[in-house]
Amino acid sequence: MSPGTRRSRQPTALPADPEATRQLLEWLDSEEYVLNGIGCDFRGADLSDGDFANAWFTDAVLVDVRLAGASLYRAGLRSANLTRADLTGADIVKADLDEAVLRSARFDGADMVGASLCDADASNASFRGTRFLGASLVDTDMRGADLTEAVLDENLFEIKVDDSTVVHGLTGTVFGPITVFDGTSSRELADGDLEAWISERGGQVQVIPPYRTPR
Repeated sequence: MSPGTRRSRQPTALPADPEATRQLLEWLDSEEYVLNGIGCDFRGADLSDGDFANAWFTDAVLVDVRLAGASLYRAGLRSANLTRADLTGADIVKADLDEAVLRSARFDGADMVGASLCDADASNASFRGTRFLGASLVDTDMRGADLTEAVLDENLFEIKVDDSTVVHGLTGTVFGPITVFDGTSSRELADGDLEAWISERGGQVQVIPPYRTPR
């Protein structure tokens, strides 16, 4: 992307933190492709529709930041805090969200094909219509999350859920198991039990056995 293209997508609102603003504006004016936002505080920013492909947001603070329609293709968001961030319709393909905080964030209609959300806290987040094809969700906390009409395909799906997790219309194929929490107790569901749990709540997911390497 040329600098001119970046300038045509100037943020609607800049971060409140001067250092984050400086990093963002220098990147917009440069010929460098990758934004280095590692550890920066982007609170107060509206970065909707921006192109942040391959950008580094490791350990960044993106609380309440708007990234609707943004491209975060292959972006590094490990350990970032995206609490209540709005990523509606965003391109998050192959992004690294491991250990990120996604509490109450909105990913409705986002494309998360091949993304990694291992050890992420996505409690109470909204993933309505999100495409998770081939994504890795291992030890991902989705208690209270909304997965209405989300689509899976051969996903690692070792998530944590509870009775407030919404799976109505959830479809696709997964490798389990999931962990269902009920107060202070929990139980693990795999295979047919996992399929039944989702079916009882209006979803239709097939649990597939792990691949085995031929001898």
